[in-house]
Amino acid sequence: MIGFYRMASIAPGKLPHALAFAREIAAHIKDKHGVELSIAMPIGGNPFRIGWSTRYESLAVMEEKQGAMMGDPRYVELVVQGAELFIAGSVHDEVWKIL
Repeated sequence: MIGFYRMASIAPGKLPHALAFAREIAAHIKDKHGVELSIAMPIGGNPFRIGWSTRYESLAVMEEKQGAMMGDPRYVELVVQGAELFIAGSVHDEVWKIL
């Protein structure tokens, strides 16, 4: 089992819009690609961050699903539209093996 985690810092004044974007993109990914994303925010540290997480059966499945997302014009459009909601360069991905 593979855990995928993406975090990003929200741009100043964009919190409500970033939360709406997080829900919109998670809904699109579930509807179009069958991948259920959890949305989370930190309790401590920088509170103006948001994260998405999911689990895949294997690295091969993760690669297949993420490749399909990158080939999905609506997903790419949503990512481009949402870029202004986050601080440039703050997106951070992690891939973990679930033991």
